[in-house]
Amino acid sequence: MADDFAEFVLHLTDNARTSLHHANAIAQGYGSPYIGTEHLLLGVLAQGSSVGAKLLADVDVTLERAQVALNLTPLATVITIGGAKNLSETAKLTLKMSWEIAQEFHQDYLGTEHMLYSMLSQKNARATVLLRDMNVDTSGLAAELEEFFDRQSDIYQDSDSKPGAATKKQTQAPRKGALEIYGTDLTARAKSGDLDPVIGRDAEEERLVTILSRRTKNNPVLIGEPGVGKTAIVEGLAQRIIREDVPDHLLDKRLVQIDLAGMIAGTKYRGEFEERLKKVITELQEQKNVIIFIDELHLLVGAGAAEGALDAANILKPALARGDLHLIGATTLEEYRKHIEKDSALERRLQTIVVPEPKLKDTIAILKGLRGHYESHHGVSMSDEVLEDAVYMADRYVSERFMPDKAIDVIDEAAALIRVKSGHKPSKVRDYVKQLKNLNEKMEEAVANEDYERAALYKTRISQISLRLDETR
Repeated sequence: MADDFAEFVLHLTDNARTSLHHANAIAQGYGSPYIGTEHLLLGVLAQGSSVGAKLLADVDVTLERAQVALNLTPLATVITIGGAKNLSETAKLTLKMSWEIAQEFHQDYLGTEHMLYSMLSQKNARATVLLRDMNVDTSGLAAELEEFFDRQSDIYQDSDSKPGAATKKQTQAPRKGALEIYGTDLTARAKSGDLDPVIGRDAEEERLVTILSRRTKNNPVLIGEPGVGKTAIVEGLAQRIIREDVPDHLLDKRLVQIDLAGMIAGTKYRGEFEERLKKVITELQEQKNVIIFIDELHLLVGAGAAEGALDAANILKPALARGDLHLIGATTLEEYRKHIEKDSALERRLQTIVVPEPKLKDTIAILKGLRGHYESHHGVSMSDEVLEDAVYMADRYVSERFMPDKAIDVIDEAAALIRVKSGHKPSKVRDYVKQLKNLNEKMEEAVANEDYERAALYKTRISQISLRLDETR
């Protein structure tokens, strides 16, 4: 049997390898002179944690039912034993086709799902006949497997389609890369002006740049309570890259935020999440100029792990050790201690940056920096006194949350309430706010040019517009 497996053995998943051992043991247990496709099917079913077994369980096919359908007395146990067994010609073809199917869908491993699909592709194989005898819609099951393979191969570029690939795959437009599917380019958003300004975090940004410039332990992790502005600091770095306010070696870098939850979403079977994450790592190795940002970094530990599968942290650690990827993380101190500190192999690759809650005066400065965005969005005007009151009230009455997030929520909620109550007035308010801004700029210009008469006219006009603005509100 070893000779028949020589071409495939290096690519077998743990579940596929074990299912083949089960098939061998089952064939011997029933005194069969060879391993047939029916034994391969029973072997897959015996490996209950495998993708193939789970798919079969979805159509109510179990090891016991299959044994009864074959008129076989269920074995007391399936014992994994050695010993050479001959493969039937159909079983040989099944394994050969399994590897071809995996390659066709750009997968570098051979799993039980490929073996099952290969059996279903052969209408006269004993395994397929057995499934039909059990009232299984074999065509529907094959279609479900194709959808499963498509979901996995969606993160591959289609330019390397194998000769055996389906015609429809060859005519499709190139698929998006994994980084594009599961990531958000923060530098692109900064370039288009979609990010809010970052105020009062110069020290943290400088520390971020310093760690990224190190030779080792150059993967910074921002640690702070929820709402203190950890993500904002990373967005600030993206804006600095666009402004070219970083060292030369960071000028060409792209900051891409990875959606870990999105990567896990829809992964029903073993291997799907691993394949997605490995493809992201492969693209990072190829592109070299990408720094990934993972919010809620502690979710890496245990993310995507299923029976017989690795979690995200264990997949990333070798790449971090080799320096193949640059990572910025963010999490809370509690979660860092609970999940990351316990994983010494991961923890020693990271360098922490503590992000404290800003003081009240710093929070006021942050709100002043954001004021224009909220005024424009809600069509209101916010004075310095309003912002200061918002900070002091948030500090006094909202005890379970942190600055500046809770103060920002106060002004956002208050402005939204005014906007709702004002009906269609915000459009007029916006017009008046724009006029006031324009008049103030002109008045300042007139004063700078010592044209005090014109400045006085602008001041009168400002008073008139301000009165109308108050009436509109």
